[in-house]
Amino acid sequence: MPPTPAGQLAVPNLHRAARIEDAVHQLVERRLRRTGWRVNIVAYTGYGAPGWVRVMCRVLLGRPDTRQRGRLDKVRGWRSFTTLPNKHVTVTIEAGGVRHETRADRSGFVDTLVEADLPPGWGTVRLSVPDAEPVDAPVRILDPEVKFGIISDIDDTVMVTALPRPLLAAWNTFVLDEHARNAVPGMAVLYERLVTAHPGAPVFYLSTGAWNVAPTLTRFLSRHLYPAGPLLLTDWGPTADRWFRSGMEHKRVTLARLAQEFPDVRWLLVGDDGQHDQEIYREFAAAHPENVAGVAIRRLSPTQSVLAGTLPAPAGRPSSGPVGQKWLSAPDGAGLWQLLRDAGLV
Repeated sequence: MPPTPAGQLAVPNLHRAARIEDAVHQLVERRLRRTGWRVNIVAYTGYGAPGWVRVMCRVLLGRPDTRQRGRLDKVRGWRSFTTLPNKHVTVTIEAGGVRHETRADRSGFVDTLVEADLPPGWGTVRLSVPDAEPVDAPVRILDPEVKFGIISDIDDTVMVTALPRPLLAAWNTFVLDEHARNAVPGMAVLYERLVTAHPGAPVFYLSTGAWNVAPTLTRFLSRHLYPAGPLLLTDWGPTADRWFRSGMEHKRVTLARLAQEFPDVRWLLVGDDGQHDQEIYREFAAAHPENVAGVAIRRLSPTQSVLAGTLPAPAGRPSSGPVGQKWLSAPDGAGLWQLLRDAGLV
């Protein structure tokens, strides 16, 4: 079983931004509870292997849902951020017939490893807290025989978000109706073909996005027929030691963690050339060559590249990857599928 990560211990010296945030939350929480806001659990998809499972969720205060059932309202991104964390509450986890207890952190998050004897494939663990309805969290348990998996970026890799453009990114995140978001052509078909060619292969979606938008992203992936898989996102707002989180560091740490947890799995790393995916994947491939089956980069169009603040990439297969690595690039899923097939990865 992998070592239990740190994260549940109290930090004695919080950053000033975190102290301000905590004070505001404490003031607002008393008022919201008086107006009927209730405790609820937002369960995220976890993963594991025989003997252990990583459980992730968030405990929040939210307004009661008074909408009529069956009514199709437009879902705006800002609604995902109109919640308040329920700090340091005890969360009970039932996994494989065994009960475990842990505590949410100052942001209401639970991210913990528990011992559990669950069979390979999809399963569930039950999460409960006082004064809230229990919920079941899906978990993907990897078969020890599985030797191939996919780690995919989200922004501009599976979903067109134009994230490097700050104003448009804010519009896409907070204002745009989630049903108006566009999928990158051919990527869902590519992933489905890959998991069909490699039975039991998991798909992890790694992004610098906030956990607040996890339900929106899950619905998007399902609606556009992407294979189900855990989302690996980041916290929103100040952290215990800084004003803002580091998205690049989040990706680096998560990749290294997956390599440690599944040392026998070789990953296909999928991203785009509009942010830092190539740099991060290059570093990981150099440090963990035995864990990389190949790198597939979705190449932005010249217009998208310029608007994103990068130079257009030359057509063809880039040679910027580590020596011996299969490093492929194409503008869409169909092009990447052809290159992956020619490279012998399917």
